Amino acid sequence: MKSTELSVDTSLQQVVDITDDVAGFVRGAVDGLLSVFALHATAGLALIETGSGTEEDLVATLKSVIPRDDRYLHRHGSKGHGADHVVPALVSPSLVIPVKGGRLTLGTWQRVVLVDLNSDNPRRRVRLDLLSG
Repeated sequence: MKSTELSVDTSLQQVVDITDDVAGFVRGAVDGLLSVFALHATAGLALIETGSGTEEDLVATLKSVIPRDDRYLHRHGSKGHGADHVVPALVSPSLVIPVKGGRLTLGTWQRVVLVDLNSDNPRRRVRLDLLSG
């Protein structure tokens, strides 16, 4: 197994494209499965098309479905922080991506993104584990 951790800064964006870093990790590797895991209770990972407004649409949808107000029992941190802890139930903290010939097996427009609506902690870690036979 080959492993590493990525450091991701989400202070400027709530949806950060990490595809190039993930692809660089598997470049030259043999076939296998790549586990991508966000090491946080308030962030998730998704496969989406980027650069077409999808990032903004995703954030708007999540904020609509999970409003940032004081309705949550989990109340430490900034106002509405309880909502941040619900995000990983809808945007999974993990992905598994097939690797073939040292390349991610993604659809034409699929990109790997970290989704983080939590402004209290902009420094995130994403673990990559390549499992190959």
